[in-house]
Amino acid sequence: MQRFEIRNHLYQQCMYSASDEAQLINDCKQQVAAAQQQLYESYARKMMGVCMRYVNDYETARDLLHDGFIKVFTHISSFQGEGSFEGWLRRVFVTTALEYLRKNDVLRESYDISTSYNLQTEEETIIERISADELRAIIGTLPTGFRTVFNLYAVEGYSHKEIGKLLSITESTSRSQFARAKNLLKQKIVARYG
Repeated sequence: MQRFEIRNHLYQQCMYSASDEAQLINDCKQQVAAAQQQLYESYARKMMGVCMRYVNDYETARDLLHDGFIKVFTHISSFQGEGSFEGWLRRVFVTTALEYLRKNDVLRESYDISTSYNLQTEEETIIERISADELRAIIGTLPTGFRTVFNLYAVEGYSHKEIGKLLSITESTSRSQFARAKNLLKQKIVARYG
């Protein structure tokens, strides 16, 4: 057998089914390269989506994806099987994105909203006509601080208290940023689709 055929044969023998997640994780803890490759291929697309929600720049998100998987493989032994593995992964990638944002001090950016714009009942039907991809794109245009708090609260399900701890801000600041993000999001939706 040639080297490529041997590698391919070994890789095929190491394929994991969805029911073998525990074995896949265990093999990753043992630094089995085929298991690490399988883990990467299984979760890279979802975790790239997580990264894109926070930085909204493809190249930066790819860097965060890379950094996140390095952290995953370095710290996978800390996963004890409590809760879902995907949830643990998601926390690693959210933390990686937040560290990047803190390091680059983009969470301190503010955006002045001089007017409060509320959707009227008839305008709320606009939301029903927007696809998930269109909504993600509009969320991506929010200022970084607003987008970060919005994603943590509305998408990831963190409480304002947890967000405050993650971002080193007060709980009330988190609430305020979320309210402003919602207001600005409403303005952008109405301006685009209203």
